[in-house]
Amino acid sequence: MAAVVQLAAVGRGSNTCVYVTAIFTMCESTEQRICIKFCFKIGKPATENYQLLQQAYGEDAMGRTQVFDWFRRFKENRTSVGSDPRSGRPPTSRNEEMIAKVRTIFRNNRRMTVREIANDCRISVGSCDAILTDDLHMERVCAKFGPRLLTDDQGEQRQTIARDLFERSCEDVQFLKKVVTNDECWVYGYDPATKQQSSQWRGPTSPRPKKGRQVRSKTKVMILAFFYSEGIVHREYAPDGQTITRNSTWRSCDVCVNQFAEKTGKMAG
Repeated sequence: MAAVVQLAAVGRGSNTCVYVTAIFTMCESTEQRICIKFCFKIGKPATENYQLLQQAYGEDAMGRTQVFDWFRRFKENRTSVGSDPRSGRPPTSRNEEMIAKVRTIFRNNRRMTVREIANDCRISVGSCDAILTDDLHMERVCAKFGPRLLTDDQGEQRQTIARDLFERSCEDVQFLKKVVTNDECWVYGYDPATKQQSSQWRGPTSPRPKKGRQVRSKTKVMILAFFYSEGIVHREYAPDGQTITRNSTWRSCDVCVNQFAEKTGKMAG
């Protein structure tokens, strides 16, 4: 209590004094309720309880009505000395009508921010955020990047091919081992290892390894590789200054088919 009183005396400005005084009053009130509860437990009557509080706290003691009211509460088997929760002002913006309005707005445009939705609905940002997260159970997420976006026809075609491959793999256990696919990528004359790739084990007294900064070589060439479950079937490099085209890929496919036939023939033999 002494520390709280000293804060009230040192604090500057009316706001500080009022705030500390409120803390002091709340602590005093809770302390006196504990005293009332203690006197009730040891069998002191309400009148004597009030007199003891007057003697201990003087002008800061609780009023007679408050003392008798709390004595009655403890007599009715109340255990807590804290204040009862207050209902406060009923919410005016988080109702069924406003929740439906917010749902309609973000369904029309899912990229709108909370502030933009709040401005359209004429409610506070906090209420709008509570409606989205608590009532509608929504969360804002970032888009997931992919290599490319497929059209409906492309998606349907890939789904059909995947289903056909799955059915054939179920019929033939060795089917996936016969599948050959291809990919192309840039190969650099010198591609430095990353910091993670350069890591190594060391003892407690060993010095930390050092690595000079290096940049990727400007010399590069595109490679086209065909591979299956056992490894690479065929690879070839594009001429300098050129990339892999559809026609060159088809020509490479013919070569790949022959080499794959030779490899699988040798494996079978």
